Amino acid sequence: MNRYPFWKYAIILIALVVGSLYALPNLFGETPAVQVSVAKSSLRLDTQTLSQVEDALKAAGVTADGIALEGNSIKARFATPDIQLKAKDAIQKALNPDANDPTYVVALNLLSRSPAWLTALHASPMYLGLDLRGGVHFMLQVDMQAALSKRAESLAGDLRTVLREKNVRHSGISRNGQTIEVRFHDTQTMDAAKAILQDQFPELTAVGEPDAGEFKLVASIKPVSAKAIQDQALKQNITTLHNRINELGVAEPVIQQQGQDRIVVQLPGVQDTAKAKDILGRTATLEIRMVDEGSEARAAESGTGPVPFGSERFLERTGQPVIVKKQVILTGDNLTDAQPGFDGQTQEAAVHLTLDAKGARIFRDVTRESVGKRMAILLFEKGKGEVVTAPVIRSEIDGGRVQISGHMTTMEATDTALLLRAGSLAAPMEIIEERTIGPSLGAENIAKGFNSVTWGFAAVAVFMCVYYLLFGVISSVALAFNLLLLVAVLSMLQATLTLPGMAAMALVLGMAIDANVLINERVREELRNGASPQAAIHAGYDRAWATIIDSNVTTLIAGLALLAFGSGPVRGFAVVHCLGILTSMFSGVFFSRGIVNLWYGRQKKLKSVSIGTVWRPQGGVALTQTEK
Repeated sequence: MNRYPFWKYAIILIALVVGSLYALPNLFGETPAVQVSVAKSSLRLDTQTLSQVEDALKAAGVTADGIALEGNSIKARFATPDIQLKAKDAIQKALNPDANDPTYVVALNLLSRSPAWLTALHASPMYLGLDLRGGVHFMLQVDMQAALSKRAESLAGDLRTVLREKNVRHSGISRNGQTIEVRFHDTQTMDAAKAILQDQFPELTAVGEPDAGEFKLVASIKPVSAKAIQDQALKQNITTLHNRINELGVAEPVIQQQGQDRIVVQLPGVQDTAKAKDILGRTATLEIRMVDEGSEARAAESGTGPVPFGSERFLERTGQPVIVKKQVILTGDNLTDAQPGFDGQTQEAAVHLTLDAKGARIFRDVTRESVGKRMAILLFEKGKGEVVTAPVIRSEIDGGRVQISGHMTTMEATDTALLLRAGSLAAPMEIIEERTIGPSLGAENIAKGFNSVTWGFAAVAVFMCVYYLLFGVISSVALAFNLLLLVAVLSMLQATLTLPGMAAMALVLGMAIDANVLINERVREELRNGASPQAAIHAGYDRAWATIIDSNVTTLIAGLALLAFGSGPVRGFAVVHCLGILTSMFSGVFFSRGIVNLWYGRQKKLKSVSIGTVWRPQGGVALTQTEK
């Protein structure tokens, strides 16, 4: 009756082992470290940079506990904060000889002390949020009207070009806010222009009306298209912010949309607010120029001659110098989109660019006259330019669609498209909220949150053990298993733990024990009604299950509502709350019954169970041991 099959115990054992492994990294704490990342997204770290860091530390007499190239950064671990600060200065001087133009970002960081075998299993601790680690918080307001106005300006230029190509005469095209006004002398020409607009500009809707003896066609962006433009502007700004924040060396920045036109940026561990503002407000520009392929330029590329007059020297991502003419053909203002893809003929990775009407016309004329020559695409940040790519022009390129290819990997094509698309902000932003949280306050919050969970667990466990005896001990073990599972799941998901999340964890403990209270009281009720101990245990778990699932599902619905409609701290609370409900159902029913079955299920002639005082209605006799 009260026996689990082997496969159920196997599930419990697997959950216990996996939960222990993935919760374990949270116990090792953090070690001081120095993180090295590139100052520009187009650069890459390699083993040569790693050797430079090692040589710099050796020359400064600093011993590191470990140095490794992890992803897009180099991380060096040290024993104490004092050694960490000394190492940062040594690495900074070695990698950035020119302090005014840093190539690398050298930042202080804290890394997990987890051993290598846990890291190999991808077991990592939970990330700490801004309120626990300290840092800066910004709320950015995106100017959506500026994004729509910018798009309307681009569409006005495209419309002007199309009407000229179709030989449709007009009296002038102007932009009035987010609408485009085109004037005509007669209605026939206006109707012809309206037909062209409806055919080639699906984003616009047009209405004709008389205007002081002439006729005016007023075109405005459709609501659906306006929504798409605003969403794209918000996504591009978020992508751009991700690129810029790499310069700060923040391990786990939080950059997320809030509402329709706001972006929340949280930078844990960053205390220099001025530096963060400088990075967030940085501008990047894109330029397209022709490569100087004269004999003097070739000599300058090889380092045997000076740069010819009218040209400049830039470096590619590989470090190869390229001599580029100073004349700018196109800028990033003419680029409307850049997406990774593949070459239709060779199936090689490529980047597909889309230019506006003005850019398409200029690009067509330049490529017609420059077949067989190289064209350089440069990205400028903080006044310093770099060649993203310099392909050879194979043929005249018309239609405003440009393809960049040439032995690129899929990842390189994706990175290049991202750089070109997100080199600058799609719409201006302003900081409307700013908060700074010190690391000492974060450490205090951690201590308070840990104490609340610990004392809450201890109080519940003591009460259960005193009131329900052995069943209370089993309930407390199930509660500890629930806490272990919750921490493990949060660590596996790499969730960011915040102070509201710790509050939700403490609340989950109180809610999780509710299932065991229902079960224990149900077992007591069966015993009062004269059932045998084995039958009381079986009926207690089976009949309490319906009540437990009803209460947990209704609570889960409330948690999902907080998760769906909440933001910031509310979402942090809701995530832990919802996960805690799921783990408590597993531990409170499945796990605790497994322990009870293991303890009592094999006793064929069970005469009593240790479940505290059972009050029988006949004569009001109270028994602590129930007789069969």
